[in-house]
Amino acid sequence: MLQTRPFAAKSVEQISQQQFPFARPHDAEPPSEFAELRKKCPVAKTKLFDESDVWLITKHEDLKEVLTDNRLSKVRTHPGFPELSPGSKAAIEGREATFVDMDPPQHTKFRSMFAPWFTQEHSEKLRPSIRQKVDELIDGLERSGSKPVDLQENFSLPFAFKVIFDLLGIPFKDYKMLSSNIAVRASASGTARQAAAAQEELTRYMHDLVAEKERNPQDDVLSDVVKKYLESGDITRDQLVAHAFLLLVAGNATVAGMINLGVVTLLQHPDQLEALKADPGLWPGAVHELCRYHTASSFALRRVALEDVKVGDKTIRAGEGVIALNQSANRDEDVFEDPDRFNIHRSSNPHVAYGYGAHECVAMALALVELEEALAGLFRRLPGLKLGVAPGELKWSKSTGDVGLAELPVTW
Repeated sequence: MLQTRPFAAKSVEQISQQQFPFARPHDAEPPSEFAELRKKCPVAKTKLFDESDVWLITKHEDLKEVLTDNRLSKVRTHPGFPELSPGSKAAIEGREATFVDMDPPQHTKFRSMFAPWFTQEHSEKLRPSIRQKVDELIDGLERSGSKPVDLQENFSLPFAFKVIFDLLGIPFKDYKMLSSNIAVRASASGTARQAAAAQEELTRYMHDLVAEKERNPQDDVLSDVVKKYLESGDITRDQLVAHAFLLLVAGNATVAGMINLGVVTLLQHPDQLEALKADPGLWPGAVHELCRYHTASSFALRRVALEDVKVGDKTIRAGEGVIALNQSANRDEDVFEDPDRFNIHRSSNPHVAYGYGAHECVAMALALVELEEALAGLFRRLPGLKLGVAPGELKWSKSTGDVGLAELPVTW
C-alpha cells in the first residue's frame, strides 16, 4: 500500500515509494519531502495514484532547465503524461486542447491571440477599474452588518470573477450560475454525473457567449479574437469556446486563494503589515514574496519526455512523466536566503510561482495587479481587519492539494 502521509527523517528510498502529491504536515507548510529531496536527490522518482512512476524536479535551476527544454512536452494526450487523478486522466479524452496543453508552434500561435490582453502594459491600464471593483466589494462588506464575514465568498472569489468577466465580456448577473457550476466541476466530492452536467452547462454558455460576440462585438477579449481570428479561420469556433472556458476558470481560484493567504500571512507578520501601511510602495515586492512563499498553483508544471533527456545526474527516458515542483523551487536554499522565512524586503526574488519559459502563466501581470490592489485595498479600507476565528480553527484545503483556505472568516 502506498504511503500518503509524511513522517520524520525519510530516506530517498522511502520517499520513492510514497504516492505523489505529498501531504503538507499542517496548514500552509510545504511537504517536508521537498526539502529532503532538494538536499539528497534533487531529481527523484516517486509514484502517482495508479502506481506509475513520475520524476520530480525540486531545485530552481533544474526546474528552469526542464521548462525550457522542447524535448519535454506539454501535450497531455501523449502516452506517459503525468495526471494526478483518474478524473483528470478521463477529462482530457475527446476534449478540445488549449494553448496551455500545446507545444510550439501551436502553443505560440494560439497564445498570441490572447496574450495582448494580459500584458504588463494592459494590466496597468486596468488598474483603476480593478481598484474600483475592490472598493465596491469592500463597500458591500461594510454594509453587510453581520460579522464575522467569509472573505472568500464575499470578497476574494467575486473579485477574481469580476475582473475576468470584464475582460471576457460576461455580464456579472451570471456570476452565481457560472461560479456554482465551476465549483461543482472542480469538486472532488461530487459525482461524475454532476461534474459532467456542470461541464455541459458551462460549455453551452460559452458557445452562446461566442455567438453573441459575433452578433454584437464589444471591447473585450472574445470580441477581439472573433474579429481577428475566428472570421479568418485561424481559430475554429470549438477552439475559441475551449479557450474562453480556460480563461474563465483557470486563474480565479488561484487569485482568490492568494488573497486569502495574503491576509492570513500578513496578519501573522504584523511588523511587515505595518511597513506596508506606512509605505504602499512596498506592495509589489510583498505580493511577489507571497507568491514565492505559498505558490498556490503547484502541480501545473507537468511534462512528458519525447526522447531521453538528462537532468542533473539522472536520465529521464522517452515516455516518462515529469513534474517540475515550483513550490519546492521557491524554497531552494541555493537561490533564496532563509527561504522558509516570509520577508517582503527581499532584494532578489526570482520565484517561479507562475512557471517559467514559454509556458509562464499568460495572466501573471494581471494576477499581480489584482493581488496588489485587493490586499492594499483591504488593509487600507479596513485597518482593523483580523481573523474572525482562532488561527487553529481555520479550514485549510486538503493537505495533498494546492495550499489554500476553504473559507476565511474575518472581522474588523
